[in-house]
Amino acid sequence: MIRSPNTGRRGLIVAAAAGLAMPSVLRAQGTWPDKPIRLIVPWPPGGSTDVVARIFQPRLSEVLGRPVIVENRGGASGSIGAGEAARAAPDGYTWMLAYDTEATNQTVMRLPYKALEAFSPVSLVATGPLALVAHESTPYRTYQDVVEAAKKAPDTINYATSGVGGLAHVATTLLQQKGGFRITHVPYRGGGPAAQDAVAGHVPLFMSNVVVISQHIKSGTLRPLGVTTRAESRHVPGAKSFAEQGVGDFEAPTWWMLLGRTGTPPPILERMSAAIRQVVQEPEVRQKIEEQGADVMASDPETARRFLDREIGKWATVIREADIRADS
Repeated sequence: MIRSPNTGRRGLIVAAAAGLAMPSVLRAQGTWPDKPIRLIVPWPPGGSTDVVARIFQPRLSEVLGRPVIVENRGGASGSIGAGEAARAAPDGYTWMLAYDTEATNQTVMRLPYKALEAFSPVSLVATGPLALVAHESTPYRTYQDVVEAAKKAPDTINYATSGVGGLAHVATTLLQQKGGFRITHVPYRGGGPAAQDAVAGHVPLFMSNVVVISQHIKSGTLRPLGVTTRAESRHVPGAKSFAEQGVGDFEAPTWWMLLGRTGTPPPILERMSAAIRQVVQEPEVRQKIEEQGADVMASDPETARRFLDREIGKWATVIREADIRADS
């Protein structure tokens, strides 16, 4: 076959054009990151997600060689910040530290995105117990005290959580279903504001992760009545799990996960995954996180994806059966 002498030149021109048309994000892979990185925390300052993010953020900045800037975008049980993260360009400059509500919100709310389509899990950063606590001024010294009081006077005892449809709300709903009692939900805009009112005694009960209340448990202001891990947790000494208190196989650990945008180039996802796992496993960072009441996990992306998928499916059943909606 005889080829025209222009064929080779045309091929080079086509290849060059393709190179010029290549998205800038792909051309920049080799230099990423070359500017500051956003880390969206979809909760107000002072909540557990904010606390965990600010523990590892300085060291992550050092490892990546660029500033990692925490941006709090609170509201609607984490969905406002998550929605912003889901709209971000998949260029490796916007990431989100998700809380357990990212799984429950998928069923509770009508969201403009699906978590496992909009995001690429990077690493399960940490898990920990939720704890039901009572203010020291209340008469509730055990979980059974609450159950008995609520059965005598249904819907008269208030309990706070960080928001409607979050894991704390859904887990407490399941406890009520299994225990045959009813208490009244008082949702807040985040764990920080809820903790302030719980510590002040404005609400008698609070279901929360331990990160935002550990110091108040230690001081005695908040009295732990039970934890949502399968067995007792080292983070809440002396508090039995609800499973150990007769609530069957009840288990509802809280968690934090780093998510990137779907479509982010694999080399960037891989580098961020390696960086976050390195950082949270460093002794000083690990110690600070675990002192707050969480256990560092530092999983690979595939483990994180399977975990998130299971959480979405597990709690969807409870949410639908209890008819929990964003306006409830």
